[in-house]
Amino acid sequence: MRVCSYETAGGQPSYGLIKDGRIFDAGAPFRARYPDLRSVLEAGTLQSLETAAAASSPLDPASVTLLPPVPRPDKILCIGLNYMTHIQETGRERPAKPSIFTRYPSSLVGHGVPLIRPRVSDWFDFEGELAVVIGKAGRAISAADAAGHIAGYTCFNDGSIRDFQRHTTQFWAGKNFDRSGSMGPWLVTADELADPEAQHMTTRLNGEVVQSTPISDLAFSIPALIEYLSTVTELLPGDVIATGTPSGVGLFREPKLFMKPGDRIEVEITGIGTLANMIQAED
Repeated sequence: MRVCSYETAGGQPSYGLIKDGRIFDAGAPFRARYPDLRSVLEAGTLQSLETAAAASSPLDPASVTLLPPVPRPDKILCIGLNYMTHIQETGRERPAKPSIFTRYPSSLVGHGVPLIRPRVSDWFDFEGELAVVIGKAGRAISAADAAGHIAGYTCFNDGSIRDFQRHTTQFWAGKNFDRSGSMGPWLVTADELADPEAQHMTTRLNGEVVQSTPISDLAFSIPALIEYLSTVTELLPGDVIATGTPSGVGLFREPKLFMKPGDRIEVEITGIGTLANMIQAED
């Protein structure tokens, strides 16, 4: 299944299935019981969504505003330096353990919604990533058991304000400007994407390829990340793990290449789809 969250023209949040390029809403009775996708995952009823949505009339995606697939996750855990090519371009050695930082839900928008370049910086960088969405809670999950805790996968753009990221050794400031990153366009369930590391990711800025990598280049695999993260904290349904970006980011190019108002950035992952956003200046 491909599952999306969205907001109607009247401002009503909802969610449903993507089929044949159209949205089939979960329906009022199902939403009354499960108001958002996170609650569906918490209840373990994701497969029931297909039956519930079958009774609804199709919507044109252009008539709604897409939200991140899980609009309000408990945790957004991001992995730094997790592609070998990116590690090499930074001039660093492969880390012994995953490098982790967090983002807040307010820092993310959905597919088709503008990313905001803040007034205080023009160092607005792109980072195409694969994101994992947790479907089953767990603590101290072994790598061997990790697949059973995954609901599905989506595209992620870890938009970074690089000068603020470099203010200290902590990444937080550069990673949490409001509406600076994006996730979507939808969640592809794990049964449809059995081997995410067999996929390929491409990031395009104004149609030009700026990142292109097999996801198998990950330094820490998805099961290894789930094992490590769940050692620290219980992973909950709807939690997001952004697995890191490959080489080609604007910071390490000569000359540097940053996103500016009017640009279009796309993150495409085979088997999932394309997450696209325009860049807008902060008012």
